[in-house]
Amino acid sequence: RGDTDARRTPAWESCRVARIDDYGFGRIIVDGHEERSDVIILPARTVTNWWRHRSHELVLDDLQGVLAELPEHLVIGTGAEGRMRTDPSMLSRLRAAGVDVEVLPTFDAVRRYRELDPRHAAAALHLTC
Repeated sequence: RGDTDARRTPAWESCRVARIDDYGFGRIIVDGHEERSDVIILPARTVTNWWRHRSHELVLDDLQGVLAELPEHLVIGTGAEGRMRTDPSMLSRLRAAGVDVEVLPTFDAVRRYRELDPRHAAAALHLTC
């Protein structure tokens, strides 16, 4: 008949989003799967084995493959000891594009990501130093 159910859950609300189960130096467990290399967690998928052009510096080019998928909030984990640096011009460009960016050591970034609505947040996490 073509009737629609007005109570139906919108598609974006029923999407399964990633959950961080645990983080420790050099490892993270996302949805029950252990990863031992850096990750980007997006609302619709998780990018594993994420590498940057320079290991301890994050520039806009390092996010090129996910820019179109970034939601309004991005938490960047700079490592257990916070040694990964973020390019100030990258942060400015992301913020100008409407992305609220927080840069924190990875333990704090994981905690912060857990506080946010994962349908509207992403995390780019460096797992080691």
